[in-house]
Amino acid sequence: MTYAPFKIRIFAFLIDYLVIVLYGIFVVGTISIVFRSYISPLFSSSPVIAEFTGFIMMTLPVSLYFIFCECCQWQGTLGKRKMGIRVVDGNGQCIGIGRSAIRTAIKFLPWEVAHFGIWRIMLPTDFSEITVYVILNAVNLVILLYLIIPLTNKKRKNIYDWIAGTEVVH
Repeated sequence: MTYAPFKIRIFAFLIDYLVIVLYGIFVVGTISIVFRSYISPLFSSSPVIAEFTGFIMMTLPVSLYFIFCECCQWQGTLGKRKMGIRVVDGNGQCIGIGRSAIRTAIKFLPWEVAHFGIWRIMLPTDFSEITVYVILNAVNLVILLYLIIPLTNKKRKNIYDWIAGTEVVH
């Protein structure tokens, strides 16, 4: 079992990012246009409601895509499959839904924390502006760590792989 090189993992994520963008444009975009009168107020009333609505429309479906694709017989998303890599446990076996959910939640935590900060910049909130900027800079630091950590170990594991007990193999 060989560990997936970081470059291949990046290419796989770029393919998956294309899937995410297409979902955003076609599914979320269509829903937003068709149900504009119902959805628009959800993004302007409060940061909590706006963030929750965004979570339901974008983050949750994207997370489910990763969770279900990586825990089933495919052992990977469309990007991983296209690049010939798969997600396994420490014994090289298919991971279960729980492990996949943990891996995905940690992977996308910075994304969701960024949404938290952005909505608090855009809509009135009790958080000070400096607090929000500290949160957003912390997100940038975590993303930087997500890019650096796989380069520091032989198995090319990321933070979410260490915590979930997973490996990405070629």
